[in-house]
Amino acid sequence: MSTRTNLSELALRYSTLTVFFMLALSIAGVYAFFSLGRAEDPPFTIKQMVVSAAWPGATSREVEQQVTDKIETKLQELPYFFNVTSYTKPGETVIYVSLRDDVPPSRVADLWYQVRKKVGDIRGSLPQGVVGPFFNDEYGDTYSLIWAFESDGFSPAEVKDIAKAVRQRLLRVPDVTKADLFGLQDEKIYIEFSHTRLAMLGVPVDQILNIIRKQNSIVASGTVETKGERVAVRVDGAPTSAADLANLPFSANGRTLTLSDVAEIRRGYQDPQQTTMRFKGKAVIGLGVVMAAGGNVQTLGKALEATMAGIERELPVGITVHRVANQPEVVDKSFEEFTSSLLEALAIVLVVSFISALICVRWLIRYVAGHTFVPFAWYRLVFGAVVLLTAWTGMVEWAA
Repeated sequence: MSTRTNLSELALRYSTLTVFFMLALSIAGVYAFFSLGRAEDPPFTIKQMVVSAAWPGATSREVEQQVTDKIETKLQELPYFFNVTSYTKPGETVIYVSLRDDVPPSRVADLWYQVRKKVGDIRGSLPQGVVGPFFNDEYGDTYSLIWAFESDGFSPAEVKDIAKAVRQRLLRVPDVTKADLFGLQDEKIYIEFSHTRLAMLGVPVDQILNIIRKQNSIVASGTVETKGERVAVRVDGAPTSAADLANLPFSANGRTLTLSDVAEIRRGYQDPQQTTMRFKGKAVIGLGVVMAAGGNVQTLGKALEATMAGIERELPVGITVHRVANQPEVVDKSFEEFTSSLLEALAIVLVVSFISALICVRWLIRYVAGHTFVPFAWYRLVFGAVVLLTAWTGMVEWAA
Protein backbone atom coordinates (compact mmCIF):
# COMPACT_ATOMS: atom_id res chain seq x y z
CA MET A 1 0.00 0.00 0.00
CA SER A 2 1.46 3.37 -1.03
CA THR A 3 1.82 6.02 1.70
CA ARG A 4 2.83 8.86 -0.59
CA THR A 5 0.67 12.00 -0.54
CA ASN A 6 -1.21 12.57 -3.77
CA LEU A 7 -1.54 16.35 -4.18
CA SER A 8 -3.91 15.99 -7.13
CA GLU A 9 -6.23 13.78 -5.11
CA LEU A 10 -6.18 16.23 -2.19
CA ALA A 11 -6.91 19.15 -4.52
CA LEU A 12 -9.89 17.35 -5.98
CA ARG A 13 -11.16 16.17 -2.59
CA TYR A 14 -10.98 19.67 -1.06
CA SER A 15 -11.97 21.59 -4.16
CA THR A 16 -13.43 24.52 -2.19
CA LEU A 17 -10.14 25.11 -0.37
CA THR A 18 -8.21 24.78 -3.62
CA VAL A 19 -10.38 27.40 -5.34
CA PHE A 20 -9.99 29.72 -2.34
CA PHE A 21 -6.17 29.55 -2.48
CA MET A 22 -6.20 30.06 -6.23
CA LEU A 23 -8.33 33.19 -5.90
CA ALA A 24 -6.26 34.50 -2.96
CA LEU A 25 -2.99 34.03 -4.82
CA SER A 26 -4.42 35.62 -7.96
CA ILE A 27 -5.66 38.68 -6.06
CA ALA A 28 -2.33 38.99 -4.20
CA GLY A 29 -0.43 38.75 -7.48
CA VAL A 30 -2.52 41.43 -9.16
CA TYR A 31 -2.16 43.72 -6.12
CA ALA A 32 1.61 43.22 -6.00
CA PHE A 33 1.90 43.83 -9.74
CA PHE A 34 0.30 47.28 -9.46
CA SER A 35 1.69 48.32 -6.03
CA LEU A 36 5.34 47.28 -6.06
CA GLY A 37 8.02 49.96 -6.36
CA ARG A 38 8.96 50.98 -9.88
CA ALA A 39 12.09 52.71 -11.13
CA GLU A 40 14.10 52.90 -14.32
CA ASP A 41 17.01 50.96 -12.77
CA PRO A 42 17.00 48.41 -9.92
CA PRO A 43 18.48 49.57 -6.59
CA PHE A 44 22.11 48.67 -6.08
CA THR A 45 24.72 49.38 -3.43
CA ILE A 46 27.99 51.06 -4.42
CA LYS A 47 30.76 49.67 -2.25
CA GLN A 48 33.18 52.52 -2.83
CA MET A 49 33.70 55.85 -1.10
CA VAL A 50 35.72 58.93 -2.03
CA VAL A 51 37.82 60.70 0.62
CA SER A 52 39.47 63.95 -0.43
CA ALA A 53 41.56 66.61 1.29
CA ALA A 54 43.35 69.82 0.30
CA TRP A 55 46.59 71.33 1.58
CA PRO A 56 47.19 74.60 -0.28
CA GLY A 57 50.84 75.30 -0.99
CA ALA A 58 52.14 71.79 -0.33
CA THR A 59 53.98 69.72 -2.90
CA SER A 60 52.65 66.37 -4.06
CA ARG A 61 55.37 64.59 -2.07
CA GLU A 62 54.43 66.44 1.13
CA VAL A 63 50.73 65.71 0.61
CA GLU A 64 51.46 62.03 -0.01
CA GLN A 65 53.68 61.54 3.06
CA GLN A 66 51.81 63.66 5.60
CA VAL A 67 48.18 63.31 4.51
CA THR A 68 47.56 60.45 2.08
CA ASP A 69 49.69 57.82 3.85
CA LYS A 70 48.17 58.58 7.27
CA ILE A 71 44.61 58.28 5.96
CA GLU A 72 45.33 55.08 4.03
CA THR A 73 47.01 53.44 7.04
CA LYS A 74 44.04 54.24 9.27
CA LEU A 75 41.50 52.99 6.72
CA GLN A 76 43.17 49.56 6.63
CA GLU A 77 41.57 48.91 10.04
CA LEU A 78 38.09 49.02 8.46
CA PRO A 79 36.09 45.75 8.49
CA TYR A 80 35.51 44.23 5.02
CA PHE A 81 38.34 46.44 3.74
CA PHE A 82 39.47 45.53 0.20
CA ASN A 83 41.86 48.22 -1.03
CA VAL A 84 42.47 51.95 -1.48
CA THR A 85 43.50 53.81 -4.60
CA SER A 86 44.85 57.33 -4.19
CA TYR A 87 45.74 60.15 -6.56
CA THR A 88 47.94 62.90 -5.17
CA LYS A 89 48.89 66.18 -6.78
CA PRO A 90 50.26 69.45 -5.41
CA GLY A 91 47.88 70.69 -2.74
CA GLU A 92 45.26 67.93 -3.10
CA THR A 93 44.67 64.21 -2.58
CA VAL A 94 41.79 61.95 -3.59
CA ILE A 95 41.43 58.47 -2.04
CA TYR A 96 39.01 55.77 -3.24
CA VAL A 97 38.06 53.28 -0.51
CA SER A 98 36.70 49.93 -1.76
CA LEU A 99 34.97 47.20 0.24
CA ARG A 100 35.00 43.47 -0.41
CA ASP A 101 32.31 41.96 -2.61
CA ASP A 102 31.00 39.75 0.21
CA VAL A 103 30.03 42.67 2.45
CA PRO A 104 26.26 42.62 3.14
CA PRO A 105 24.53 45.66 1.58
CA SER A 106 22.82 46.35 4.91
CA ARG A 107 26.22 47.00 6.53
CA VAL A 108 27.60 49.41 3.95
CA ALA A 109 26.05 52.53 5.52
CA ASP A 110 27.52 51.64 8.92
CA LEU A 111 30.94 51.02 7.35
CA TRP A 112 30.90 54.48 5.74
CA TYR A 113 30.17 55.89 9.20
CA GLN A 114 33.22 54.00 10.46
CA VAL A 115 35.31 55.59 7.70
CA ARG A 116 34.28 59.05 8.82
CA LYS A 117 34.92 58.15 12.45
CA LYS A 118 38.38 56.68 11.87
CA VAL A 119 39.53 59.57 9.70
CA GLY A 120 38.12 61.97 12.27
CA ASP A 121 40.27 60.28 14.93
CA ILE A 122 43.48 61.23 13.08
CA ARG A 123 42.39 64.68 11.95
CA GLY A 124 44.38 66.24 14.80
CA SER A 125 47.58 64.60 13.56
CA LEU A 126 47.30 66.11 10.08
CA PRO A 127 49.42 69.19 9.30
CA GLN A 128 48.06 72.63 10.05
CA GLY A 129 46.40 74.14 7.02
CA VAL A 130 44.84 70.92 5.71
CA VAL A 131 41.28 71.52 4.53
CA GLY A 132 39.03 68.50 5.07
CA PRO A 133 39.03 65.55 4.74
CA PHE A 134 35.75 65.43 2.83
CA PHE A 135 33.65 62.30 2.20
CA ASN A 136 31.37 61.36 -0.67
CA ASP A 137 29.36 58.12 -0.71
CA GLU A 138 26.20 59.40 -2.41
CA TYR A 139 27.37 59.78 -6.00
CA GLY A 140 25.28 56.74 -6.99
CA ASP A 141 21.97 58.57 -6.61
CA THR A 142 19.86 58.86 -9.76
CA TYR A 143 17.53 61.81 -10.29
CA SER A 144 13.92 60.99 -11.11
CA LEU A 145 13.20 64.45 -12.54
CA ILE A 146 15.41 67.41 -13.39
CA TRP A 147 14.18 70.93 -14.08
CA ALA A 148 16.04 73.96 -15.43
CA PHE A 149 15.20 77.49 -14.25
CA GLU A 150 15.77 80.08 -16.96
CA SER A 151 15.56 83.78 -16.15
CA ASP A 152 15.04 86.98 -18.08
CA GLY A 153 15.72 90.17 -16.16
CA PHE A 154 16.78 88.48 -12.90
CA SER A 155 20.24 88.25 -11.38
CA PRO A 156 21.75 84.82 -10.64
CA ALA A 157 21.35 85.50 -6.90
CA GLU A 158 17.60 86.16 -7.32
CA VAL A 159 17.13 83.00 -9.40
CA LYS A 160 19.08 81.08 -6.76
CA ASP A 161 16.69 82.25 -4.02
CA ILE A 162 13.68 81.24 -6.14
CA ALA A 163 15.16 77.80 -6.85
CA LYS A 164 15.88 77.27 -3.15
CA ALA A 165 12.26 78.09 -2.28
CA VAL A 166 11.03 75.61 -4.92
CA ARG A 167 13.40 72.97 -3.52
CA GLN A 168 11.93 73.35 -0.04
CA ARG A 169 8.42 72.75 -1.38
CA LEU A 170 9.42 69.70 -3.40
CA LEU A 171 11.07 68.12 -0.34
CA ARG A 172 7.61 67.92 1.25
CA VAL A 173 6.29 65.68 -1.55
CA PRO A 174 5.96 62.03 -0.38
CA ASP A 175 8.77 59.66 -1.50
CA VAL A 176 11.19 62.55 -2.16
CA THR A 177 14.37 61.86 -0.20
CA LYS A 178 16.70 64.50 -1.64
CA ALA A 179 16.69 67.54 -3.93
CA ASP A 180 19.89 69.10 -5.29
CA LEU A 181 20.62 72.36 -7.07
CA PHE A 182 23.11 72.61 -9.96
CA GLY A 183 24.91 75.50 -11.60
CA LEU A 184 24.77 77.88 -8.63
CA GLN A 185 26.99 80.95 -8.64
CA ASP A 186 28.40 81.92 -5.25
CA GLU A 187 28.51 85.62 -4.44
CA LYS A 188 31.75 87.20 -3.25
CA ILE A 189 33.06 90.66 -2.35
CA TYR A 190 36.21 91.60 -4.26
CA ILE A 191 38.76 94.07 -2.85
CA GLU A 192 41.13 95.37 -5.53
CA PHE A 193 43.95 97.44 -4.02
CA SER A 194 45.50 100.42 -5.74
CA HIS A 195 49.22 99.99 -5.17
CA THR A 196 49.79 103.56 -6.31
CA ARG A 197 47.53 104.94 -3.57
CA LEU A 198 49.02 102.62 -0.98
CA ALA A 199 52.52 103.80 -1.86
CA MET A 200 51.50 107.47 -1.78
CA LEU A 201 49.82 107.11 1.61
CA GLY A 202 52.52 104.83 2.99
CA VAL A 203 50.06 102.09 3.94
CA PRO A 204 51.29 98.48 3.76
CA VAL A 205 48.92 95.85 2.38
CA ASP A 206 49.37 93.65 5.47
CA GLN A 207 47.91 96.40 7.63
CA ILE A 208 44.75 96.54 5.51
CA LEU A 209 44.36 92.75 5.57
CA ASN A 210 44.76 92.64 9.37
CA ILE A 211 42.09 95.33 9.78
CA ILE A 212 39.62 93.39 7.61
CA ARG A 213 40.43 90.13 9.39
CA LYS A 214 39.90 91.65 12.83
CA GLN A 215 36.66 93.30 11.76
CA ASN A 216 35.30 89.94 10.54
CA SER A 217 36.47 87.93 13.54
CA ILE A 218 33.78 86.61 15.88
CA VAL A 219 34.77 86.32 19.54
CA ALA A 220 32.84 85.81 22.74
CA SER A 221 31.92 89.16 24.29
CA GLY A 222 30.68 87.83 27.61
CA THR A 223 27.27 87.60 29.25
CA VAL A 224 25.17 89.58 31.68
CA GLU A 225 23.59 87.43 34.37
CA THR A 226 20.45 88.50 36.15
CA LYS A 227 18.21 86.72 38.60
CA GLY A 228 15.94 85.34 35.94
CA GLU A 229 18.05 84.93 32.83
CA ARG A 230 21.46 85.13 31.19
CA VAL A 231 21.86 87.66 28.35
CA ALA A 232 24.63 87.28 25.80
CA VAL A 233 26.51 90.43 24.85
CA ARG A 234 27.09 90.94 21.13
CA VAL A 235 29.48 93.49 19.66
CA ASP A 236 27.99 95.07 16.54
CA GLY A 237 29.96 96.59 13.70
CA ALA A 238 30.87 93.68 11.41
CA PRO A 239 30.43 94.66 7.74
CA THR A 240 27.39 93.09 6.08
CA SER A 241 27.67 94.61 2.61
CA ALA A 242 30.20 95.99 0.17
CA ALA A 243 29.23 99.53 1.20
CA ASP A 244 29.96 98.81 4.89
CA LEU A 245 33.32 97.37 3.93
CA ALA A 246 34.12 100.42 1.77
CA ASN A 247 33.40 102.74 4.73
CA LEU A 248 35.60 100.74 7.11
CA PRO A 249 37.90 103.28 8.83
CA PHE A 250 41.56 102.79 9.72
CA SER A 251 44.48 104.97 10.76
CA ALA A 252 47.72 105.37 8.85
CA ASN A 253 50.51 107.88 9.54
CA GLY A 254 48.25 109.97 11.78
CA ARG A 255 45.45 110.14 9.25
CA THR A 256 42.03 108.49 9.32
CA LEU A 257 41.15 106.82 6.05
CA THR A 258 38.53 104.48 4.77
CA LEU A 259 39.04 101.32 2.78
CA SER A 260 37.55 102.92 -0.32
CA ASP A 261 40.45 105.42 -0.31
CA VAL A 262 42.97 102.71 -1.13
CA ALA A 263 40.90 99.98 -2.81
CA GLU A 264 37.93 99.35 -5.04
CA ILE A 265 35.27 97.21 -3.37
CA ARG A 266 32.62 95.51 -5.47
CA ARG A 267 30.16 92.67 -5.08
CA GLY A 268 30.22 89.98 -7.75
CA TYR A 269 30.15 86.28 -8.48
CA GLN A 270 32.88 83.70 -8.23
CA ASP A 271 35.13 83.85 -11.26
CA PRO A 272 35.85 81.41 -12.75
CA GLN A 273 32.60 79.65 -11.96
CA GLN A 274 33.13 76.22 -10.39
CA THR A 275 30.08 74.50 -11.89
CA THR A 276 27.67 75.55 -14.59
CA MET A 277 24.56 74.16 -16.24
CA ARG A 278 23.24 75.10 -19.66
CA PHE A 279 19.95 74.32 -21.34
CA LYS A 280 19.75 74.96 -25.09
CA GLY A 281 22.88 77.10 -24.82
CA LYS A 282 21.60 79.33 -21.99
CA ALA A 283 22.93 79.38 -18.44
CA VAL A 284 20.32 77.99 -16.03
CA ILE A 285 20.01 76.67 -12.49
CA GLY A 286 19.09 72.98 -12.30
CA LEU A 287 17.00 71.19 -9.69
CA GLY A 288 17.09 67.40 -9.42
CA VAL A 289 14.88 65.18 -7.24
CA VAL A 290 15.89 61.76 -5.88
CA MET A 291 13.22 59.17 -5.05
CA ALA A 292 13.26 57.23 -1.77
CA ALA A 293 14.18 53.55 -1.91
CA GLY A 294 11.21 51.31 -2.75
CA GLY A 295 9.10 54.16 -4.10
CA ASN A 296 6.97 54.17 -7.21
CA VAL A 297 8.47 56.59 -9.70
CA GLN A 298 5.21 56.79 -11.67
CA THR A 299 3.25 57.90 -8.59
CA LEU A 300 6.07 60.26 -7.64
CA GLY A 301 6.07 61.77 -11.12
CA LYS A 302 2.35 62.58 -10.95
CA ALA A 303 2.74 64.16 -7.49
CA LEU A 304 5.74 66.25 -8.60
CA GLU A 305 4.01 67.39 -11.79
CA ALA A 306 0.99 68.54 -9.78
CA THR A 307 3.22 70.38 -7.29
CA MET A 308 5.32 72.01 -10.01
CA ALA A 309 2.17 73.12 -11.86
CA GLY A 310 1.11 75.05 -8.76
CA ILE A 311 4.61 76.47 -8.28
CA GLU A 312 4.88 77.67 -11.88
CA ARG A 313 1.63 79.63 -11.52
CA GLU A 314 3.19 81.51 -8.58
CA LEU A 315 6.56 82.27 -10.21
CA PRO A 316 7.23 85.87 -11.26
CA VAL A 317 7.13 86.82 -14.92
CA GLY A 318 10.53 86.18 -16.46
CA ILE A 319 11.22 82.84 -14.75
CA THR A 320 10.68 79.86 -17.04
CA VAL A 321 10.88 76.24 -15.91
CA HIS A 322 11.99 73.57 -18.38
CA ARG A 323 11.86 69.82 -17.78
CA VAL A 324 15.27 68.36 -18.65
CA ALA A 325 14.91 64.71 -17.60
CA ASN A 326 11.75 62.72 -16.85
CA GLN A 327 12.33 59.22 -15.51
CA PRO A 328 8.59 58.54 -14.85
CA GLU A 329 7.90 58.96 -18.57
CA VAL A 330 10.60 56.40 -19.42
CA VAL A 331 9.22 53.97 -16.84
CA ASP A 332 5.68 54.44 -18.20
CA LYS A 333 6.83 53.40 -21.67
CA SER A 334 8.78 50.43 -20.29
CA PHE A 335 5.78 49.34 -18.22
CA GLU A 336 3.46 49.54 -21.23
CA GLU A 337 5.87 47.48 -23.32
CA PHE A 338 6.19 44.88 -20.55
CA THR A 339 2.41 44.65 -20.10
CA SER A 340 1.78 44.26 -23.83
CA SER A 341 4.50 41.59 -24.11
CA LEU A 342 3.00 39.72 -21.15
CA LEU A 343 -0.50 39.75 -22.62
CA GLU A 344 0.80 38.67 -26.02
CA ALA A 345 2.72 35.80 -24.45
CA LEU A 346 -0.30 34.64 -22.47
CA ALA A 347 -2.52 34.83 -25.54
CA ILE A 348 -0.07 32.84 -27.68
CA VAL A 349 0.37 30.18 -24.98
CA LEU A 350 -3.38 29.79 -24.49
CA VAL A 351 -4.11 29.61 -28.23
CA VAL A 352 -1.35 27.08 -28.85
CA SER A 353 -2.46 25.03 -25.86
CA PHE A 354 -6.09 25.05 -27.02
CA ILE A 355 -5.17 24.02 -30.58
CA SER A 356 -2.80 21.34 -29.29
CA ALA A 357 -5.47 19.98 -26.96
CA LEU A 358 -8.03 19.85 -29.79
CA ILE A 359 -5.59 17.95 -32.03
CA CYS A 360 -4.70 15.48 -29.27
CA VAL A 361 -8.34 14.93 -28.28
CA ARG A 362 -9.33 14.40 -31.91
CA TRP A 363 -6.55 11.84 -32.36
CA LEU A 364 -7.54 10.12 -29.11
CA ILE A 365 -11.19 9.89 -30.20
CA ARG A 366 -10.16 8.30 -33.46
CA TYR A 367 -7.96 5.85 -31.61
CA VAL A 368 -10.74 4.94 -29.15
CA ALA A 369 -13.18 4.41 -32.03
CA GLY A 370 -10.95 1.71 -33.43
CA HIS A 371 -10.02 0.02 -30.15
CA THR A 372 -12.11 -1.37 -27.35
CA PHE A 373 -9.39 -0.74 -24.73
CA VAL A 374 -7.06 2.26 -24.39
CA PRO A 375 -4.14 1.91 -21.96
CA PHE A 376 -4.00 4.61 -19.29
CA ALA A 377 -0.38 5.32 -20.31
CA TRP A 378 -1.71 6.81 -23.55
CA TYR A 379 -3.62 9.45 -21.59
CA ARG A 380 -0.44 10.35 -19.70
CA LEU A 381 1.51 10.54 -22.92
CA VAL A 382 -1.01 12.89 -24.55
CA PHE A 383 -1.24 15.10 -21.46
CA GLY A 384 2.55 15.29 -21.13
CA ALA A 385 2.90 16.27 -24.77
CA VAL A 386 0.43 19.11 -24.32
CA VAL A 387 2.25 20.38 -21.22
CA LEU A 388 5.70 20.25 -22.87
CA LEU A 389 4.44 21.99 -25.99
CA THR A 390 2.84 24.72 -23.89
CA ALA A 391 5.98 25.26 -21.79
CA TRP A 392 8.23 25.36 -24.86
CA THR A 393 5.97 27.90 -26.58
CA GLY A 394 5.96 30.11 -23.46
CA MET A 395 9.76 30.02 -23.13
CA VAL A 396 10.25 30.90 -26.78
CA GLU A 397 7.88 33.87 -26.42
CA TRP A 398 9.59 35.18 -23.25
CA ALA A 399 13.01 34.82 -24.85
CA ALA A 400 11.80 36.88 -27.80
